Amino acid sequence: MRNGLAGTVPVVLLVLWAVLAIGAHYLPLQPDVIQLPRILAAPGDGALLGYDDLGRNILDRMIVGARTSFLVSVWVVSLSLLAGTLLGTASAYHGGWWDRTTVLVVDVFLAFPGILLAIALAGLLGPGIDNVVIALTTVGWVGFARLSRAQVLSLRHREHVQAAEALGNSKWRIIRKHLLPLMAAPLIIEATFGIAAVVIAEAGLSFLGLGVQPPQASWGAMIRDGTRYMLVAPHMVLAPGVALFAVVLSVNLLGDRLRDRLDIRLAGSRRT
Repeated sequence: MRNGLAGTVPVVLLVLWAVLAIGAHYLPLQPDVIQLPRILAAPGDGALLGYDDLGRNILDRMIVGARTSFLVSVWVVSLSLLAGTLLGTASAYHGGWWDRTTVLVVDVFLAFPGILLAIALAGLLGPGIDNVVIALTTVGWVGFARLSRAQVLSLRHREHVQAAEALGNSKWRIIRKHLLPLMAAPLIIEATFGIAAVVIAEAGLSFLGLGVQPPQASWGAMIRDGTRYMLVAPHMVLAPGVALFAVVLSVNLLGDRLRDRLDIRLAGSRRT
């Protein structure tokens, strides 16, 4: 029963996160309305999570911030997955100078800490959600490229792939029909953990002022604004901080469950 509850809670939280992010545009929210009499008002005083230093409803801003983190994570992981998988698969399957060049480029990117490179790129491109997506995608594709390359190198010499080559199938058809289906499980797991990393990275960039700009809401920007009022209005930091913690923890727990279910070796050990 505990395992079932532990597995259900993360899914419920992630579904709630996605629903609020997608439906935020249709909800009667007022995240930017300033109410001077309610500046730093505590939770319960007309709002479930209170008001910030400008008298704005924190719950409304958190829902809009959920939309920001959701959109950034979906776009970054999707683009990184697509670019990294295509590049890693093509380099491993073709081999030769193409593979050596790809490995060199990947090693160059791995020589820099990912978050520092993202901060540098965001600083060069300027603040804004579009530039955040570009900066994080530029950093995020490397992991998918390494994983897909390793998977192709281990799968390309299997009998069914060699049989498809002997029958005259094109390289694209072999990759699409015989390699990508077998690579799907580890790539899905990598993408799941990638979502958690992007959510933290987006919040970090917004905290530094390199993400979305005021008055647009972001959990990282809300935490930054609340640090100045920790002693008098801790709810300004606690509300977005708990939300960020819950989403990242839920994504990681879901990733662990997917890994256990999709990993053939772990599944076989549980059956035995």
